[in-house]
Amino acid sequence: MEFCVNCSEKTRKYKCSKCFAPYCSVTCYRAHKDSPECTAAQNAQLIEETHAQQADYEEPTLHAPFSTDDTVQLEKLQQLDKSQELRNLLHNPHLRSLLQQIDVAINAHSAMAAAMQEPLFLEFANACLQVVEPMTEAERAELELCY
Repeated sequence: MEFCVNCSEKTRKYKCSKCFAPYCSVTCYRAHKDSPECTAAQNAQLIEETHAQQADYEEPTLHAPFSTDDTVQLEKLQQLDKSQELRNLLHNPHLRSLLQQIDVAINAHSAMAAAMQEPLFLEFANACLQVVEPMTEAERAELELCY
């Protein structure tokens, strides 16, 4: 048998919607809902749910299920880790924030379009491209003609 969290009478009538503690009346619920015990129980429950969700979550794989002309080889991606220029750029909190926004965006296309308006993001993208797909001398000479 469960006891009311507020008055300790035997009850099975109701449960708190925040922490699921049993209570016997509206009066007891009102006294309980703003109590530290309810808030602490609710926070503990949220933490437990978050841990359960994180345990179920799997990081997406770096390997695409099929290869396309645009697929970057794993060896090239691993070279990004060695780029000092990228490391320096990633010290910028604004760039890290932009990357996080893109990562969680519902519409990745519009998030990328918005990020491409930011000079800092363009610098980051160019640094990535220089590592993954370096320009040839002919491409570099053509680019210099544009300036």
